[in-house]
Amino acid sequence: MGGLTMSSDMQVFLLPDLGEGLTEAELVNWLVAVGDEIRVDQPIAEVETAKSMVEVPSPYAGTVAVLHGEPGQTLDVGKPLISVARVGAAESASAD
Repeated sequence: MGGLTMSSDMQVFLLPDLGEGLTEAELVNWLVAVGDEIRVDQPIAEVETAKSMVEVPSPYAGTVAVLHGEPGQTLDVGKPLISVARVGAAESASAD
Protein backbone atom coordinates (compact mmCIF):
# COMPACT_ATOMS: atom_id res chain seq x y z
CA MET A 1 0.00 0.00 0.00
CA GLY A 2 1.63 3.20 -1.14
CA GLY A 3 0.01 5.89 1.01
CA LEU A 4 2.33 5.97 3.99
CA THR A 5 4.47 8.89 5.18
CA MET A 6 6.24 9.09 8.52
CA SER A 7 7.90 11.72 10.68
CA SER A 8 9.50 11.22 14.08
CA ASP A 9 6.32 11.38 16.17
CA MET A 10 3.54 11.60 13.60
CA GLN A 11 2.38 9.20 10.93
CA VAL A 12 0.40 10.65 8.04
CA PHE A 13 -1.85 8.29 6.11
CA LEU A 14 -2.46 9.41 2.55
CA LEU A 15 -5.73 8.58 0.82
CA PRO A 16 -4.93 5.37 -1.07
CA ASP A 17 -5.98 4.46 -4.60
CA LEU A 18 -9.29 2.75 -3.89
CA GLY A 19 -9.23 0.86 -7.17
CA GLU A 20 -10.50 1.44 -10.68
CA GLY A 21 -7.79 4.09 -11.24
CA LEU A 22 -9.95 6.78 -9.60
CA THR A 23 -8.14 9.96 -8.59
CA GLU A 24 -10.50 11.25 -5.90
CA ALA A 25 -13.13 10.24 -3.38
CA GLU A 26 -15.74 12.11 -1.34
CA LEU A 27 -15.34 11.95 2.42
CA VAL A 28 -18.77 10.83 3.63
CA ASN A 29 -18.20 10.31 7.35
CA TRP A 30 -15.39 10.11 9.89
CA LEU A 31 -15.55 6.98 12.07
CA VAL A 32 -12.97 8.40 14.51
CA ALA A 33 -12.33 11.77 16.16
CA VAL A 34 -9.23 13.73 17.19
CA GLY A 35 -7.96 12.24 20.44
CA ASP A 36 -9.30 8.73 19.77
CA GLU A 37 -6.97 5.77 20.22
CA ILE A 38 -7.04 3.64 17.08
CA ARG A 39 -5.58 0.28 16.10
CA VAL A 40 -4.19 -1.08 12.85
CA ASP A 41 -6.96 -2.01 10.39
CA GLN A 42 -9.63 -0.10 12.34
CA PRO A 43 -12.03 1.65 9.94
CA ILE A 44 -11.39 5.40 10.19
CA ALA A 45 -13.53 6.93 7.45
CA GLU A 46 -16.24 6.21 4.94
CA VAL A 47 -15.51 7.53 1.47
CA GLU A 48 -17.51 7.33 -1.71
CA THR A 49 -15.97 6.92 -5.14
CA ALA A 50 -17.77 7.09 -8.47
CA LYS A 51 -18.37 3.36 -8.08
CA SER A 52 -18.97 2.53 -4.40
CA MET A 53 -18.93 3.43 -0.69
CA VAL A 54 -15.77 2.19 1.04
CA GLU A 55 -14.59 2.07 4.67
CA VAL A 56 -10.92 3.03 4.81
CA PRO A 57 -8.88 1.17 7.47
CA SER A 58 -5.93 2.70 9.30
CA PRO A 59 -2.48 1.26 8.64
CA TYR A 60 -1.35 2.71 12.00
CA ALA A 61 -2.06 2.38 15.70
CA GLY A 62 -1.92 5.50 17.84
CA THR A 63 -3.85 8.62 18.77
CA VAL A 64 -5.74 10.53 16.09
CA ALA A 65 -4.04 13.94 15.82
CA VAL A 66 -5.51 15.52 12.68
CA LEU A 67 -8.44 14.72 10.39
CA HIS A 68 -7.59 16.15 6.97
CA GLY A 69 -11.04 16.89 5.61
CA GLU A 70 -14.69 17.47 6.35
CA PRO A 71 -17.66 15.27 5.42
CA GLY A 72 -18.84 16.20 1.93
CA GLN A 73 -15.36 17.29 0.85
CA THR A 74 -13.73 15.71 -2.22
CA LEU A 75 -10.22 14.43 -1.43
CA ASP A 76 -7.53 13.62 -3.96
CA VAL A 77 -5.78 10.25 -3.89
CA GLY A 78 -2.30 10.69 -2.43
CA LYS A 79 -3.26 13.63 -0.20
CA PRO A 80 -3.30 13.39 3.63
CA LEU A 81 -6.37 11.69 5.10
CA ILE A 82 -5.43 11.36 8.77
CA SER A 83 -2.43 12.04 11.01
CA VAL A 84 -1.75 9.66 13.90
CA ALA A 85 0.59 10.21 16.86
CA ARG A 86 2.58 7.03 17.24
CA VAL A 87 1.79 4.69 20.13
CA GLY A 88 4.67 4.23 22.54
CA ALA A 89 7.06 6.58 20.74
CA ALA A 90 8.45 7.75 24.09
CA GLU A 91 7.68 4.61 26.09
CA SER A 92 9.35 2.16 23.69
CA ALA A 93 12.65 4.04 23.90
CA SER A 94 12.75 3.58 27.67
CA ALA A 95 11.20 0.08 27.89
CA ASP A 96 13.31 -2.82 29.15
